[in-house]
Amino acid sequence: MANVKWTIKGREFIHCNCAYGCPCQFNALPTHGHCSAVGMIEIEEGHHGDTRLDGLKCGMIVAWPGAIHEGRGEVVPIVDERASDMQREALLRIMSGQDTEPGATFFQVFSTTFETFHDPVFAPIDFEVDIEGRTARVSVPGWIEARGEPILNPVTGDKHRARLNLPTGFEYDTCEVGRGWADTVGTLSLSLSDSHAHFARIHMTERGVVH
Repeated sequence: MANVKWTIKGREFIHCNCAYGCPCQFNALPTHGHCSAVGMIEIEEGHHGDTRLDGLKCGMIVAWPGAIHEGRGEVVPIVDERASDMQREALLRIMSGQDTEPGATFFQVFSTTFETFHDPVFAPIDFEVDIEGRTARVSVPGWIEARGEPILNPVTGDKHRARLNLPTGFEYDTCEVGRGWADTVGTLSLSLSDSHAHFARIHMTERGVVH
């Protein structure tokens, strides 16, 4: 691990193909036997060494043929086209698990399960997320169109609210649970419909999540 200090503080939207709540959060196997997902982060404050990351966005398209811990996954990293060369390098190092203590963040954990690292995408990222409202919208032209919404009560149609709290989690402390839809194209094509989504504030460092 390189001796580089970094921090990311911001908001995220993650949408996968599993049932609401996501079995991964309970050390269970994926709902359909495999895992695929899209994720996006808006960095409110951040740095990698002396390189500031404030205001940038980044994300991933990921897929595994079985459970995540079984490996053989693939990933398409996506970085805000507004990032400078130094910011791009910094974000890609963080997202690929470099400069990070083993097991400290989901970036580092996931990196050990990928077999295929597709070329990174540098593109405009249109991303809006309302954590309390459990809504999100993601548009990366030519790559991702996704949205998140609250779960609805099937009888009354009212918005249903549920949270997950992981006091020792490596991604977040608490998240709001909702549902999502996503389509991706390019080197990793997915179609996810009415399945788990979560909305969370994150605060990560090279040594782990700040709870």
